[in-house]
Amino acid sequence: MKDLDVYYGAGDLLVSHWKVARLDAFKDQYKRFMELEATARIMWKFTLGIPGLMQIEDFARGVLSGAQTTADVDEAVEEQVAARLGRQYLLRQKPEPDLRIIMDEFALRRPAAGGKTWHDQLLHLETAARWPNLTLQVLPFSAGAHHHMNGSLTLLWQRDGSAVAYKEGNGCSRLIEDSDEVLRQRLSYDRLRDLALSPPDSLALIKDALKEHRS
Repeated sequence: MKDLDVYYGAGDLLVSHWKVARLDAFKDQYKRFMELEATARIMWKFTLGIPGLMQIEDFARGVLSGAQTTADVDEAVEEQVAARLGRQYLLRQKPEPDLRIIMDEFALRRPAAGGKTWHDQLLHLETAARWPNLTLQVLPFSAGAHHHMNGSLTLLWQRDGSAVAYKEGNGCSRLIEDSDEVLRQRLSYDRLRDLALSPPDSLALIKDALKEHRS
């Protein structure tokens, strides 16, 4: 859209319309979070599986479709896939946001796709782990039970220093804007980070998972 705006001399018209269309692909309850994510300068995320921002297209399609195969469902899935991939544009905008992701080891040990798709997904994680604006860590099984085993947690900081937290799990989601509660969620994220493998050790674990899959 940015290239088209430049080509047609349209200012930021197409980009702005694209942003509106992208938001319309999500339910209203997510839109406030999406708006904040789009402008965040710092993002901290914990996920049990492969986070949406790190998913390749075929992997995202498989995760979102599951066992559903009707034509109506297929069309809805394609819309969701496009929206999920569209969110990854956030990682390429300038200035790039600073991103930290902690994944549970579960994400690497239980393949959520088969064959080439899983291989390509792991390869993408290995590549992404070297991005200068991304710190990727794995929370190992050896860390034991933890307080986010039922879902994901995202913390966002804006340019002005304001922060929000967003939690998903058990079929529900919650955007947290109260400063005291956001601080509690940040402290809980800090505890996960303390339990997680270092970035180099996390990259080594991803490489091991890729090697196991290849063999």
